[in-house]
Amino acid sequence: MTHSYLDPVTRNGIGQRAFEAAMADATSAVVELDGASRWLATGGAGLTGPLAAEVWVFDETFSRVLLVEHRWRGLVPPGGRVEAGETPRDAAARELLEETGLRAELLQEPALATVRSYRPGAPVTFGLSYAAIVDAGVPLVAEKGQPLTWMSLDEEWDSCFPGDPARMRRHAAWVASRPSGLAGA
Repeated sequence: MTHSYLDPVTRNGIGQRAFEAAMADATSAVVELDGASRWLATGGAGLTGPLAAEVWVFDETFSRVLLVEHRWRGLVPPGGRVEAGETPRDAAARELLEETGLRAELLQEPALATVRSYRPGAPVTFGLSYAAIVDAGVPLVAEKGQPLTWMSLDEEWDSCFPGDPARMRRHAAWVASRPSGLAGA
């Protein structure tokens, strides 16, 4: 007898609602890497693991980004795993609040859809990066063991995803160039 550990109302082990939201956000992302939409649509080689979501938090001058000092990933945006019953956008907002104390409106178009490994040696997973603009003067509350820093977009920083600083710079410039009425969600 074969046992399935997948919920019968899910697709490939992730909730149907999360899957549909991830697909919609992947297709509307400003940048898509690694054939992320196609990878997710085809089940990501039997995707049963988590989806990932993060937030690129820019200050109102688009000159800095808020980063979390992760113990082995280096400086990364606030983010984490999509929990049961959440969409990736919900998870990004929750992770932002948990890791920084910030409640921020996420911009309408996700910044990035990608497929990558978030742990050395771990299989790849689908991830979405959202963006938000906040007043850099708002007090932050770092999660224990994960200090926060505002990093100048003119600087380089160590991260397990070396292309991300340049992607964040390009995205900040793109958002800043849009008419102010289009920047919000």
